[in-house]
Amino acid sequence: MLYLLYELIQNSEAGRVLNFLRYPTFRIIAAGVFALLLGMLIGPRLIARLRLKQHGQSNVREDTPDTHQKKKGTPTMGGSLILICIGAGTLLFADLKSRGVWVMLLLTFGYGFIGFLDDWLKLSKRNSKGLAGRKKMALQTLFFVIAVFGLLTTWTQPDGSFGPTLLINTKLTLPFIPTRWFNPDLGWFYVLFAWIVIVGTSNAVNLTDGLDGLAIVPTIVSSITFAVLCYVAGTTLSIADYETVGGGARELVATPLYQYLGILQVPGGAELAVFCAAIVGAGISFLWFNTYPASVFMGDIGSLALGGALGGLAVLSKNEVVSAIIHGIFFAEALSVMIQVASFKMTGKRVFKMAPVHHHFELKGLAEPKIIVRFWIVSILCGGVALLSLKLR
Repeated sequence: MLYLLYELIQNSEAGRVLNFLRYPTFRIIAAGVFALLLGMLIGPRLIARLRLKQHGQSNVREDTPDTHQKKKGTPTMGGSLILICIGAGTLLFADLKSRGVWVMLLLTFGYGFIGFLDDWLKLSKRNSKGLAGRKKMALQTLFFVIAVFGLLTTWTQPDGSFGPTLLINTKLTLPFIPTRWFNPDLGWFYVLFAWIVIVGTSNAVNLTDGLDGLAIVPTIVSSITFAVLCYVAGTTLSIADYETVGGGARELVATPLYQYLGILQVPGGAELAVFCAAIVGAGISFLWFNTYPASVFMGDIGSLALGGALGGLAVLSKNEVVSAIIHGIFFAEALSVMIQVASFKMTGKRVFKMAPVHHHFELKGLAEPKIIVRFWIVSILCGGVALLSLKLR
């Protein structure tokens, strides 16, 4: 919004005063700081309202260790605070002409709406079942289809005839492997692959949200990682590099940063980085209230929304495969559930004391804060490995 205002008045005296808005680096930092400050300001009042509305409700899941019963009475749906801050930071500082920004907002708030329905049903029905799994998956698929075929597809061919064309690069990139070596084009099969990434990530974050602060810090780390990846792939910055010319001579040339690192260019990547920064700011402000012992729970309104956002960033930034590393904690949590279910169905035995795996560690006697902080450390390690893959490509 502010960037569009700047574009309208950039040739005036006021435009020269607001010239700093033309720089993505400023808007990235500003979006994060604004989202953080907004969350800190409105958080206490929002949490107090949630506590009043949910007075007497038990927001503790039934499939958790008995030690969680002491958390009864803690309000849920704190993810609404995150959504407010993400929306405000993005709308104020991102270039709203960017198609990618609107895709991310649609996925985030669409999945947040699904989470709201889930939380509302749990509260109104006074049980922890919520929205049925099939209905939840159907709604996730619906918003995905709207995003892909409504915003990421053009329905008119260059010759004026009717026909769909994806506006997103359907080539697949792998971590540690330069695109010039391996960069297969999946064509329309990419849509199915993107669905698996986005819906899978959304549900994985939802499964991780079981301890105070456990899901939000890996989300912050992932968002910082994606901010770097998006900015590098979308910036117009170049780096000085040597190029061999005729006669074997080496000449100093300006090489685009994405080309130097051997990754695909992502048009509008800098604007996606603004969105990432808004998640970081919103996440830190929420952590202020969600850290152990939590004053508020994220709820599905937050976990499904953040998972959808992270999955969408993986697709739009062309880091679909490397997102398995970035989201290492979420991937491990989801995998533990799949292993547990498969093992019990096939052998009648459980691999873990309880799934997701963070409950396994609880039942082994580890204190909740120790589990949380160790998972945070692993998430930072995963983000670092993902960034290392840039240079190693």
